[in-house]
Amino acid sequence: MKTNLLAKLSVPAAMLMPLTAAAVQQPPNIIVVVMDDMGYGDIGTTGAIGCETPNLDKMAAEGMRFTRFYAAQAVCTASRAGLLTGCYPNRIGYHGAMGPSSRLGLGEKEETIADVLKKKGYATATYGKWHIGHLPQFLPLRHGFDEYHGIPYSNDMWPCHPTREFPDLPLIEGEKTIGLNPDQSQFTTNFTNRALQFIDTNKNKPFFIYLAHPMPHVPLAVSAKFKGKSRQGLYGDVIMEIDWSVGQILKKLKQEGLDENTLVVVTSDNGPWLNYGNHAGSAGGLREGKGTSFEGGQRVPCIMQWKGVVPAGTICNKLSSAIDLLPTFAHIAGAPLPPQKIDGVNILPLLKHEPGANPRDSFCYYYRKNSLEAVTDGNFKLIFPHAHRTYEGFAPGADGKPGPVNESAKLETPLLLDLRRDPGERYNVIEQYPEVRARLEQIAAAMRDDLGDDLTGAAGKNIRPRATAR
Repeated sequence: MKTNLLAKLSVPAAMLMPLTAAAVQQPPNIIVVVMDDMGYGDIGTTGAIGCETPNLDKMAAEGMRFTRFYAAQAVCTASRAGLLTGCYPNRIGYHGAMGPSSRLGLGEKEETIADVLKKKGYATATYGKWHIGHLPQFLPLRHGFDEYHGIPYSNDMWPCHPTREFPDLPLIEGEKTIGLNPDQSQFTTNFTNRALQFIDTNKNKPFFIYLAHPMPHVPLAVSAKFKGKSRQGLYGDVIMEIDWSVGQILKKLKQEGLDENTLVVVTSDNGPWLNYGNHAGSAGGLREGKGTSFEGGQRVPCIMQWKGVVPAGTICNKLSSAIDLLPTFAHIAGAPLPPQKIDGVNILPLLKHEPGANPRDSFCYYYRKNSLEAVTDGNFKLIFPHAHRTYEGFAPGADGKPGPVNESAKLETPLLLDLRRDPGERYNVIEQYPEVRARLEQIAAAMRDDLGDDLTGAAGKNIRPRATAR
């Protein structure tokens, strides 16, 4: 007995003490929920009218709401490529929205969030819309995801499109097409249920879920449980079902005791498609919408919740972007960053609400296609002369049919806008702040040198091309 006691006493005391909860806690789970074409003003906390979003509102009350969070570009494919890789889309050869005829996709050397997190043992899954390459070699299972169930591009790219011809829309499981032209009224429910099942299966190890809802992109569709529930018509019904989806995920995390070890991010890929009228969302007072370099196109809603880390009920008005998610998640998981250059920054100090934190002092990226149309430091925004999309001056469409839009409106003179006082971008203060204009022009010149600019003819030194299927 004495020998055993002496042997025990010779063991370091720290080894005899029970492990604390922090010592045995696995790396945090991460869930990203991305809506398609949901506008800045489409949830209760940013002024939605005619539909209720109690789960998103509660999430904001228990987490952090971002007021200056930007999509990587103001259109589907480019935005999603930027979010998943942490790169400006143009750096990896992406701009615009790819259709079913495209043979392009993400290069083999590019790493997604899923690739990065798998290095630390994460289980990974994506459900919903992919849209960064639809051929088998470009689908999620080739880019770090263990599971994929969804559609390869936008839900309007199918035979029922009101103005264009498209082939059948595939529903894919892994890399196999399991159906054509699926019932879109079941999208939100089915993709949500798959996410819940994945949590069940992987709750004892770290996991990453990228839930990319095809809604509220047209054509709108909603399940019977939400049809007619809002005072805003079908669009409001769709938003309420999306809110239900977020609520189901948060409820599941709490039931499984995972809510204090899971970071949940909810955002949108770009602003609302305004010429669809009552089937489009709200930019919340911001100028223009999807496909433009005005704020309504690229500033999107964003809420993040991570109980015990993100202080409840906080608002972040610092500059941040979807391209910042990958480096932030890598830091949280202790994973190495991709070997190739990325553009995002770690915004964990913002999530922790650290005093003075401001990791992104300039977001110099409002590209449309490969034209650098504007730059901002978060307070001031310099917009260069360019042809642009505008929804203004036209009656919008209705009930799923688009109204006219001018794709080549002209901005003849540069604009300097004070976004703190003028988020609607109506008042040019370029004569009042010549030093600000000069500073932003320098930022733009560096960006043109790096990524090119069709407006000035700059070629760009550091662009990596997309892969092309043979």
